Amino acid sequence: MDFTTVRNGAITLNVAVQGDGPLIVCVHGWPELWYSWRHQIEHFAARGYKVAALDVRGYGASSKPPEIAAYSLRNLAADVVAVIDQLGGGQAILFGHDWGATVVWTTALLHPDKVRAVAGLSVPYRPRGAASSLATMRRIYAGRFFYQVYFQEEGVVEAELERDVAAALRKIYFAISGDAPLNAFLAEKAADATLLEGMVDPQPFPGWMSDADLKVYTDAYEAGGFSTSVHRYRAQEIDFADLADYAGKPVMKPAFFIAGERDAIRSFVPGTDLYASPGAFCTDFRGSVIIPGMGHWMEEAPAAVNAALEAFLGQIELSRPA
Repeated sequence: MDFTTVRNGAITLNVAVQGDGPLIVCVHGWPELWYSWRHQIEHFAARGYKVAALDVRGYGASSKPPEIAAYSLRNLAADVVAVIDQLGGGQAILFGHDWGATVVWTTALLHPDKVRAVAGLSVPYRPRGAASSLATMRRIYAGRFFYQVYFQEEGVVEAELERDVAAALRKIYFAISGDAPLNAFLAEKAADATLLEGMVDPQPFPGWMSDADLKVYTDAYEAGGFSTSVHRYRAQEIDFADLADYAGKPVMKPAFFIAGERDAIRSFVPGTDLYASPGAFCTDFRGSVIIPGMGHWMEEAPAAVNAALEAFLGQIELSRPA
């Protein structure tokens, strides 16, 4: 594994790179790192691709500007373009998970000339609507706890998580995994509850993430804190204003969707399966795969995730090594 630094103006991005060939750029979510793509990096580098996985700004060894506005989707998409411009031949295939999925969908929307194809994991593409996603969740979860609302006041969730970073990460990773009771992450709590309240600290942790893996994440968040990673949640109203010209617009690049059968995101809107029509707002949708038994994290079923992504790549007219 090689690491390089990509610059986007004053922002520096730590990027893990392996392999040679057509470029794949991988964008992680919260609370993750470039390391979350380790299984995909190895797999696709061995199959003739150059795979680049960045620490998103605000995470790991990348820049951590303190302003919430720095974490708008427009800014994060510009970071992805900077990686493409420095490492690729003008275009890249994009893989994104969690917030990273939203970032790669947005990159395909704002910079279609830079994107060959796009695969979103866990979060299907939905264009800007009549209200921001945060406003919608405030309405749906009125009178009860919802983590994204809890995240809005600066310093609150940071203080909770930083009291014991290792335990906090274990609880979050487990709560939204396929090993936890279904939708444990969405268990009903009082509006003034905390994020970790009621969460289980599994001992031992399920085998899909080793102690060494957990230490990579723990070390990064102990060093950098959580504030700048959580700013992405706080920038949602900025996005709503900033992307007004893209209201209702579809993604027009070849697109694919992958998710875990037991991912809590599927049930964010009570009574609605958010994975029922993941290609509804894509004009060149190539299909979806729902992985049985998997929750939110790619690490839970790396072979199945890789097989699904490889099937998608096989559909794309792309010059690939023999």
